[in-house]
Amino acid sequence: MAAGPVGELTRTTLPEWWAASVTTLRVVMQWREGTVQQVRGRWPGAVEYAVQLAGGDGDVVRALAYTALVGEPEVGDRVLLNASALLRGLGTGGLAFVVAVPERLPADPPSGQGHIVKARYTPQQQMFMAVDEQDSPHHAALTSGAADAGDLLGMPVVVADLHSALPAVLAGLLAERPDARVVYLMTDGGALPIAFSRAVAGLLEAGWLHGTVTVGQAYGGEHEAVTLHSGLLAARHVLGADVAVVIQGPGNVGTGTTWGYTGVAAGEALNAASTLHGRGVAALRVSEADARERHRGISHHSRTAYGRICLVPAALVATHPTGELGELVLRQAQELAAGATGTLTVEQVEEDGLDAALRGSPVRLSTMGRGLDEDRAAFLYSAAAGRYAARLLEGAAG
Repeated sequence: MAAGPVGELTRTTLPEWWAASVTTLRVVMQWREGTVQQVRGRWPGAVEYAVQLAGGDGDVVRALAYTALVGEPEVGDRVLLNASALLRGLGTGGLAFVVAVPERLPADPPSGQGHIVKARYTPQQQMFMAVDEQDSPHHAALTSGAADAGDLLGMPVVVADLHSALPAVLAGLLAERPDARVVYLMTDGGALPIAFSRAVAGLLEAGWLHGTVTVGQAYGGEHEAVTLHSGLLAARHVLGADVAVVIQGPGNVGTGTTWGYTGVAAGEALNAASTLHGRGVAALRVSEADARERHRGISHHSRTAYGRICLVPAALVATHPTGELGELVLRQAQELAAGATGTLTVEQVEEDGLDAALRGSPVRLSTMGRGLDEDRAAFLYSAAAGRYAARLLEGAAG
């Protein structure tokens, strides 16, 4: 095929197999138009609205606007919506998103805001000043000393699969070390805008998080980073973190297969932490209430990410066994470590005080629609990982 601008390509210039795929391989986005009826809630970076759809029976739906992208719609505004997830009845993403307020576009941002594009080559791609690019005021800090050498100086890095683990990890960590400076790094396996997470907004407001870094295609954190590696170095050497927590944004994708879920990135995060001389702490995904057998006890997600993708030393944190579930999880963790590709060690901490710490969370604890009373184990083992990380700061872990 002759080279030329994309705009000059036609079906007749494409190979036959590709031309056929144009009509068979399509990503469908379901558009809707509506009118803003009321504001349902707001938090930093996002506003949720009740929007009445145009045409048909005029259903009123929940719709979320990211104010940095589309401005802040007002009651009576006509809005264009992406309603795909809402119409499919999805869980975390099951609401409409405001794509544009066509009669009132937001003002252009100030010039000179950086050159790193995220959500690249989509209609809503944005340009940011990344912490690691040349024009960043922090570029020098990342190109000298320990940061340039790729050295986290032994900083504990707690890794988890689900976004819902974040407040639980912090509960266990801060109950042990309330003075610890904790930075959250949001990877791009789930939601890309950090503004989607009410939990992060609440944790920042409560002072439980010292700062945030969005890495890869994720965006909207206090700092942006091109890669997880540079994001971890920024957490340590720019934000002065004592502990980093790495978890994807809300909206884990899973398929029920061994490899087809976005939580595989948890294993890669442990590899990154070790490469940069951090101390990897793996928060186990555990459930006592999930109806799916593959997620009961230690989830198959943790078994794959930590047992087969992690290639480096890391700590698997369990509790001292109390009851049948505790004994099951400890046995599963030991089996996982014994057969792991990397060098995993099973570390145990006591449960005492973790329930009280979890109940003191400034944000609601919820995973797969279940709260602390419905699935205590889901939060307990994340809190245990936080407690273990705090003790690494004191040299007393294990």
